[in-house]
Amino acid sequence: MRLRHSLVTACGALALTAALATPAHAATGDFSYKVVGLNGEPVTVTLHDPESEVCITLPEVADPSSSEPAFAPHNATDDFALVFTGPDCTGNEWRLRPHGHPASDRLKLRSVVFLPAG
Repeated sequence: MRLRHSLVTACGALALTAALATPAHAATGDFSYKVVGLNGEPVTVTLHDPESEVCITLPEVADPSSSEPAFAPHNATDDFALVFTGPDCTGNEWRLRPHGHPASDRLKLRSVVFLPAG
């Protein structure tokens, strides 16, 4: 009985160590977009080294019933950026190249996910 308990404990510790040793990948660089500020003027927001392979709903425009979508995204990271018209990576999507040019003000978004370019 003790041997089995010790084995389970050791396996659990090994699994935890392996999980902690695996680094999370983050896109290197900045991803920026514009939102309409409280005064009605465009405000630029920047995500620095955003996490990859995780859907990021832009907090300023997360609720479609109470805000206009963000616009004019600029992907200056080393990952591809998939931008979505809806929150939680839903709706229409567009792929922006790594280190690309700023997109048009006509490109609207509410969420983004970064995918490694390699």
